[in-house]
Amino acid sequence: IDKDVEARLTYTFDWSQWLENSDTIASVEYTAAARRNDPTPLVIESSGITDSNTDTYVELSGGQIDKTYIVTAKVTTSDGLIDRRNFRVKVVNRSA
Repeated sequence: IDKDVEARLTYTFDWSQWLENSDTIASVEYTAAARRNDPTPLVIESSGITDSNTDTYVELSGGQIDKTYIVTAKVTTSDGLIDRRNFRVKVVNRSA
């Protein structure tokens, strides 16, 4: 995923294909791997579960241009299952 250095955006992820029929997301924890000596790290502004209880979201800001960050979502379901998924966010300087 490319993100502009000045953008503050929300990313939503659908877990419904992974969930059992009656299972829902009970909790989610997002983390962004910190880079050593990064003067402008990628920041998790907020995160949570949508009203459907099958999607999660994370709002990201900041980051250093031309750096790639790994963001991890760890979910626990109402049935007690736990899973973790990673995705990469590359911070770029977009122009018109």
